[in-house]
Amino acid sequence: MKLWQKDKTSLKEVEKFTVGRDQEMDMYLAPFDVQGSLAHITMLESIGLLEKHELAILSAELKNIYRRIASGDFNVEDGVEDIHSQVELELTKKLGDVGKKIHSGRSRNDQVLVDIKLYLRHEIREVTSEVKNLFDLLQTQSIKYKDHLLPGYTHLQLAMPSSFGLWFGAYAESLVDDVITLQAAYRVVNKNPLGSAAGYGSSFPLNRALTTRLLGFEDLNYNVVYAQMGRGKTERIVASALSNIAATLSKLSMDACLFLNQNFGFISFPEELTTGSSIMPHKKNPDVFELVRARCNQMMALPNDIAMSTVNLPSGYHRDMQLLKEILFPAIQRLKDCLRMVQLMLSNISIKENILADEKYKFLFSVEEVNKLVLAGTPFRDAYKKVGMDIERGDYYPQTTVHHTHEGSIGNPGTEAIEAMMNQSLASFQFSDADTAIAKLLS
Repeated sequence: MKLWQKDKTSLKEVEKFTVGRDQEMDMYLAPFDVQGSLAHITMLESIGLLEKHELAILSAELKNIYRRIASGDFNVEDGVEDIHSQVELELTKKLGDVGKKIHSGRSRNDQVLVDIKLYLRHEIREVTSEVKNLFDLLQTQSIKYKDHLLPGYTHLQLAMPSSFGLWFGAYAESLVDDVITLQAAYRVVNKNPLGSAAGYGSSFPLNRALTTRLLGFEDLNYNVVYAQMGRGKTERIVASALSNIAATLSKLSMDACLFLNQNFGFISFPEELTTGSSIMPHKKNPDVFELVRARCNQMMALPNDIAMSTVNLPSGYHRDMQLLKEILFPAIQRLKDCLRMVQLMLSNISIKENILADEKYKFLFSVEEVNKLVLAGTPFRDAYKKVGMDIERGDYYPQTTVHHTHEGSIGNPGTEAIEAMMNQSLASFQFSDADTAIAKLLS
């Protein structure tokens, strides 16, 4: 079944090629297709295109389909092109001609647009929740390990003293910025395209403000041509926000792989969280972090993949956009998996004690020696030169480890400020508005 079918059927090879993985990808959209249809038929009744009893039976059956989707008892059948066709087919089988009225005043173009926006809105919330969980863990670990020192590196050379408090806290603050970009993406997603039809509006007196309110959107896409132009752009903006989170996870994973290496030996994990070798019995490999690193590196290419699929398209709908679903939808699920796995690993991390007691780290404190001379009245350039010459002659003997003036910054005193920034960013989302509207629509 195809919503656009007239008389002649497509050549099988053409049908197989054009449908591609769309049936599989559309299962991500299934619950949101029902939500969009419920809002649409409510609006159709309000403008006289459905009778009250027709709205009642259509709504009841759509909610039944929604429950089937939630329980896993629903799929796009062979020979049915997509989720939109499947839902309409089931309504028509059950309710007869009234099922065919559901498509009045909309095109498959704006139907899939609203499905995607509802799906992405939901997934942004899911990702944000997982990011917050990881953020909370990083903050907890930052406080717990603020006095556990480790070497800081520049150019992968020993630089200055750092701490695990700073290390965990750095990634916590990175997630704050990632959430800010995610919130910007959410605002783009949270606009209603329904009623733009094929991209040029409808001659029916559609009440787009009503469907906007029913679906809990913050606003609507006012220009119907732009509503269609937003396809591809919306996905790219979301992908950019997700790629920022991926970049944070990738860098953290690389650090963890280095720190677990025996030449560093700063951290360890329970055996059940590492993997072994087929011939080397001593191996405890950081496969989880390696796979997170690879997955997240791939995700950093996601905005470009989407851009390259749409960059030379003129305005209006084009079938190229169908492929964006198979680029973006599985990637979102993989990112959520990565966030959960990093949480699992960092919840079970063990930190080595007294790392900086090792003789090879003594030069980490050269800046402290310079600072002590400066505090005693020596000009900085002279103090720097003296300590440098002492090191070259082998006369460098630091008398203390961490000077009291540097201790506060090593311990990461900014955890409360970082917490406040994250809370402020989260407060700017409007998840509750969407939740309330959708719950009412489905009740």
